[in-house]
Amino acid sequence: MLPDPLHPAVVHFPIVLAFLLPIVALAALWRIRRGVAPRPAWSIAVATAAALSASAWLAVETGEADEERVEHTVGEAPLESHEEAAERFLALSGGVLLLAGAGLLRGRLGAVARLATSAGALGLLVAVTLVGHSGGQLVYRYRAAEAHVQIENGSGPPVEGNQSERKDSDD
Repeated sequence: MLPDPLHPAVVHFPIVLAFLLPIVALAALWRIRRGVAPRPAWSIAVATAAALSASAWLAVETGEADEERVEHTVGEAPLESHEEAAERFLALSGGVLLLAGAGLLRGRLGAVARLATSAGALGLLVAVTLVGHSGGQLVYRYRAAEAHVQIENGSGPPVEGNQSERKDSDD
């Protein structure tokens, strides 16, 4: 059984992977410099970048699915700000994934792509921090979690797509 809401459970994966990617990329560059063949050394960085992009996509999708529930509690402007930051992060992580894939190429082009990936991975730290900060603002400043608590307690308005199978004690 999946958690409900799913978005808060999923968002931690791209955050962790965004912080892990620069470490993996720099370690791969170090290994290549020490004589390890570029392809096997760099493939871990490519796999990490792919996992980051996939988890960022999943976080965006689950966030969009959760938007209707939370919009009534939070309001439109803070949600849009968070959504834009998340979509920007997703696009940037996809760009870094493309660079990482190019890092598997031989020669000068592959070497330049590996360096660019490492720099881009460091830049992703800024982007993921902005997404995380705006998400934290939604939860702690704008009380987004209350939309879910009200639904679970039955004290809030019914939300489309969230049909509870709970029976009232009066039945």
